[in-house]
Amino acid sequence: MKSTNTSVVWGHPGLRVVLDVSPDGPVGVRSLSGGGLAAPRPRTTQPLVELLVPGAGRARSSHRFSQTAVGCRLAYRGCEQSRQGAWHVLRLDLHDAASGLDAEVFFRSADGVAAFQIWTRVTNRGQDPALLMGVTSFAAAFAGGSVESTDVMRADSEWLGESRWAREPLRAGAVPDLRLAEHGQDGRGLLSVVSTGTWSTGAHLPTGGLVDRDGGQAWLWQIEHNGPWRWEVGERLDGLYVALLGPTDRDHQWQQWLAPGESFTTVPASVAVSGDGLEGAAAALTAHRRALVRPHPDRERLPVVFNDYMNTLMGDPTTAKLLPLIDAAASVGAEVFCVDAGWYDDGGAWWDSVGEWQPSQSRFPRGIEEVLGHIRALGMVPGLWLEPEVIGVRSPMADKLPPEAFLQRGGVRLAEHGRYHLDLRHPRAVAHLDQVVDRLVEELGVGYFKLDYNIDPGVGTDLDAGSAGAGLLAHNRAHLAWLDGVLARHPELILENCASGAMRMDYAMLSRMHLQSTSDQQDFRRYPPVAVAAPMSILPEQSASWAYPQPDMSEEELAFALCTGMLGRLYLSGRLDGMRAGQLDAVRDAVRVHREMRADLARATPLWPLGLPRWDDPWLALALRAGELTYVGAWRRGGAGSLEPRVRLELPHLAGHLIDIDVRFPRHLPSWACDWDPAAGILTLTPDGDQPHSARILCIRPAR
Repeated sequence: MKSTNTSVVWGHPGLRVVLDVSPDGPVGVRSLSGGGLAAPRPRTTQPLVELLVPGAGRARSSHRFSQTAVGCRLAYRGCEQSRQGAWHVLRLDLHDAASGLDAEVFFRSADGVAAFQIWTRVTNRGQDPALLMGVTSFAAAFAGGSVESTDVMRADSEWLGESRWAREPLRAGAVPDLRLAEHGQDGRGLLSVVSTGTWSTGAHLPTGGLVDRDGGQAWLWQIEHNGPWRWEVGERLDGLYVALLGPTDRDHQWQQWLAPGESFTTVPASVAVSGDGLEGAAAALTAHRRALVRPHPDRERLPVVFNDYMNTLMGDPTTAKLLPLIDAAASVGAEVFCVDAGWYDDGGAWWDSVGEWQPSQSRFPRGIEEVLGHIRALGMVPGLWLEPEVIGVRSPMADKLPPEAFLQRGGVRLAEHGRYHLDLRHPRAVAHLDQVVDRLVEELGVGYFKLDYNIDPGVGTDLDAGSAGAGLLAHNRAHLAWLDGVLARHPELILENCASGAMRMDYAMLSRMHLQSTSDQQDFRRYPPVAVAAPMSILPEQSASWAYPQPDMSEEELAFALCTGMLGRLYLSGRLDGMRAGQLDAVRDAVRVHREMRADLARATPLWPLGLPRWDDPWLALALRAGELTYVGAWRRGGAGSLEPRVRLELPHLAGHLIDIDVRFPRHLPSWACDWDPAAGILTLTPDGDQPHSARILCIRPAR
């Protein structure tokens, strides 16, 4: 670290952060770069910390988290760097004399990775209580090119239609050219992306970015919170700014009182930087995510999972239905078998009665132990579906737990879709869930849980909280602490993150949990855009996209469905117990190929040879680069008369090389013609025939 009275330079060989500091004015980010020297830039006037309080507001009226009055006054008091294992850590100390508020900003970055995690802790050093209405985790001027040459990356997401990315010029509408210099003032408008409630990815993704088309400078960020958040981009006189936040008063009914001496810590966010455009930043963020995740044996083993739900038993498991399916799953090479929803139901209408999580007697006449034992006997890890945070309104647990163990508004328990929502701040709620998990693990030998989450209780709880948003944030953090406790007691346990598919796909959850369900999409023809886009938001090895082949599919359709899961965490379903021998051989071959690839996938970085997918694209492609190997998945979709006969994939990292191409899957179907242009780095694929839905997995390496 290099520190003067006007700047702090911090980082390591993979990252360089230059901060402007002053004892009389705000600290700001002058430049971020991937280790080398950044182009010279003038001092920034965008504060690193924006802090909104009612007695001061903004220095200039707007709807932005830019130029808050306290943020502009937070003056530099010093810094300290340290090393925590692979992490380089920087702490900045800031103080506002007028309000008595201190801010400590923490950066941490894994050695050699062009990304950092950042959060802010605010402490009231004054004599009177202080009310916080919004605090940034990170705010900075974008150290790229002009607004005219900058694209914004953002993604909408919803049930069945997750991870729908768009890249567009900021000037296309979000940030119009208002000739600010002629007015001599910063703008007031902005592009804001906001998520409310507890489905952190139920409408938009907390991942976004800016890319300079001309110079290649790119930032990608993610807000790491299992609740509400906000990010925004706007134009100032000195260029673009970015602000990343958790809950705010304006968006989420969040306020936090600080008595003298009390502190509040923001949710963390992470930022990756690159001079090599979007895919360079995606590679940096991928490496950073691998540094964030909790160590666990599953991250090395990456077992193949079979789940009985999707287009298969659909929440209606019984011993008679499960045993042949377990046999079939074991025969194709599955290593985990998860019994999904319904295993606890004796009445046939279980949605609003869940909460005790006792195995059904009618579904399993000789006990669920028979089913779980059969899974173990065939060499697989037994798993169960669980929705721990909810109690059905008809569940006996609704009366056994005290009212204070549930989220409330105005003294009334919040009910949504026939369920109450536990408040994990309350010890009785935590004790109930601990008892459930410990019983299922220790008595039934469960080694895998699919943890689902199918309701959103809204802005939060006002019970024992200064605001509904503050109550929700405390519950969100208690939920994470509960997960930490589960893994501390059961260190081998594998946890799948699910929320009606991918409605809570954030790195507060995924730094702890081991794989992520990417969608509830049941149509195999519509799933590939979700699977192809997923590595922009999550690690490839955590990306569990359903592969659900069915006996009534054609050979090409069956291969298409399997390919959707193969460049991530292979997550099987489908009526394998009704398949012909040749169909089972195809599934078995897909599992074998995936198991051969999976160690490479766990160190790979994503590339998008056709760009990020649009929902209705006729061709989609994902590449994963692991050392000299590049795995490519390509999917062709279409109907009669609308098939695109070929596709050109851009693979610039292989330009100038002759290559060897191996079709890894399917091998039993006609190969696609592959034409490589080494000068341009373009691979042209031409399918054989006019199958409307076909896909291939390729492995490419430089020729020797």
